[in-house]
Amino acid sequence: MFTSINVSQIFVLDQDEALDFYVGKLGLEVHSDVDMGFMRWLTVNVPGHKDRQILLERPGPPSMDEETAAQVRELISKGVMGGWVGFVTDDCQATYDELSARGVEFTDGPNEQPYGIDAGIRDPFGNKLRFVQHRA
Repeated sequence: MFTSINVSQIFVLDQDEALDFYVGKLGLEVHSDVDMGFMRWLTVNVPGHKDRQILLERPGPPSMDEETAAQVRELISKGVMGGWVGFVTDDCQATYDELSARGVEFTDGPNEQPYGIDAGIRDPFGNKLRFVQHRA
């Protein structure tokens, strides 16, 4: 049966702005950036972990018609249709401090939780991102 997850997807309104945020601020790396003609296949990954990618997809063809894409872009603009991505860190406070210094805005954290310490951020498009330092 299945052995892993390869690609997850979140919607972004501007792929260049998404690159600036995910690579420039969060420190991820570009895995693929391919102009396929009908769409730009843009994926990022945690450095050293190329087996797990996040597709930064602009709503539109071929996954949806233009009328639907316009509705999705409107919902994203209102902040009500963001996806969700969870990251793991060895040191939540150090990651928080480093990302804060890079200008990343946090929704909360770092917070003690039963499972460890975590913090939340939101990307420029309303996608929710959390990172956790698991308990030993």
